[in-house]
Amino acid sequence: MGSNEKDSVIGVEANEGVEEQQGLESNEIEKSKVGIMRALVEREDPSSKEVDDFMIRRFLRARDQDIEKASNLFLKYLSWRKAFMPNGSISESEIPRELTHNKLFMQGVDKKGRPIVVVYGGRHKHTKLEEFKRFVVYTLEKICARMPAGQEKFLSIADLEGWGYVNSDVRGYLAALTILQDCYPERLGKLFIVHAPYLFMTAWKMVYPFIDDKTKKKIIFVENKKLNSTLLGDIDESQLPDAYSGKLPLVPIQDC
Repeated sequence: MGSNEKDSVIGVEANEGVEEQQGLESNEIEKSKVGIMRALVEREDPSSKEVDDFMIRRFLRARDQDIEKASNLFLKYLSWRKAFMPNGSISESEIPRELTHNKLFMQGVDKKGRPIVVVYGGRHKHTKLEEFKRFVVYTLEKICARMPAGQEKFLSIADLEGWGYVNSDVRGYLAALTILQDCYPERLGKLFIVHAPYLFMTAWKMVYPFIDDKTKKKIIFVENKKLNSTLLGDIDESQLPDAYSGKLPLVPIQDC
């Protein structure tokens, strides 16, 4: 090996060593911030002692490691949860109309081990906003409960085939977005929007300004001709729902 090649190899190894060291230091800083944030929120709301460090960390990451902002968001979440779910969960008897739409399913995991959630936007019908909010929370609670050990995020496919004005529900979309971003931060790993009709972009333009920057980076509109190849980039064929030429049948969220 020539001197230039040796220098090149040494340079690469040195860079890798620096990156690894930076990663370790970053983890230690975050771990320290989690401890500080836990002390702050436990002082304000003793019930926060019941949550694990992973939840504290998700709120911290959602606010770019800003302890004050993350603590405020977390305490607001705890108050919301007590008021919205006084019994600790949402029962199916509280969302009867939403369940009849048969619009949300789970099946399989992607290549990172994230559960796959499929939503059919063309089956959404207007119901009372409060029931729709309860359905969103019921769904997110189900998804989180089915997370494999060590996993915190899920991948979603929003299928808009057949979507029209009758399905347009900007108020509902904004409510769901608020719940996802403020109460279940850092849970969405990736969102593929497929079969989106041109009409949908009218509603999308109204919702888009309310999506935070972190979430925007996770949303991908997929062209019909690239649908299969795009999904297979993240999901193995053995785990891909049969609705997209995969092997697994979709399971309604209430049966998960």
